[in-house]
Amino acid sequence: MTAFAEVLSRLLADPGRPLVTFYDDASGERTELSVATWANWVAKVSSLLADELDVEHGSRLLVDLPTHWLGTVVLGAAWSCGHEVVWDGERDAVVTGPQGLQRWAPSAGSVPVVASALQPLAGRFEDGVPAGVHDLGTEVWSQPDAFSPYPPAAADDLAVSGVTQAELWRSAAAGVHLADGGRLLSESNPASPSGLASLTEPLARNGSLVLLVHASAERRERIAADERVTERF
Repeated sequence: MTAFAEVLSRLLADPGRPLVTFYDDASGERTELSVATWANWVAKVSSLLADELDVEHGSRLLVDLPTHWLGTVVLGAAWSCGHEVVWDGERDAVVTGPQGLQRWAPSAGSVPVVASALQPLAGRFEDGVPAGVHDLGTEVWSQPDAFSPYPPAAADDLAVSGVTQAELWRSAAAGVHLADGGRLLSESNPASPSGLASLTEPLARNGSLVLLVHASAERRERIAADERVTERF
């Protein structure tokens, strides 16, 4: 595998199977995204970034999101568009959650800033967002369900902080956290340097991710059994 499009194409050979399952035991949310649903979300966010907000191929997309299913979608959208995901330094656009809204709102005059309230179904901010900030929960729904990047993301495009797409997917395919077709349980943030493999390995190895936040040890074990987890991150 050399670029995200190839990874996604392989996954879509079995579109109905679960790909990302998210539990937030503080709110009671359980969100399950099949391969097809996840791909649909990736297309919508990709279109919002590239077509609506004109974030160009090769741009540095700063992602400031907590552990959440939407973080996996934003990463997929970035790689689909040929953006480089970064967590600090220079940036051409920002995607953040409610915790970063006040931090990044002042940047909205110079770069696109997209914020998500991280509500179920990616709902909008009930009280609105600061001027210039784009509420993902308002703007994403009008985006198309399919996305064709131009130019397409390539193997030598930077994917994550200086790592090319080819290097990212080669590493994920050879990863040690998940066997082919396995189901990975993780409480790490996929949209972070330390948690990135919790997403890339399931994508590259035709596996799936069960993502938890705010779960007790007892609850974690119950979810692991219910979701038929095979490995842990």
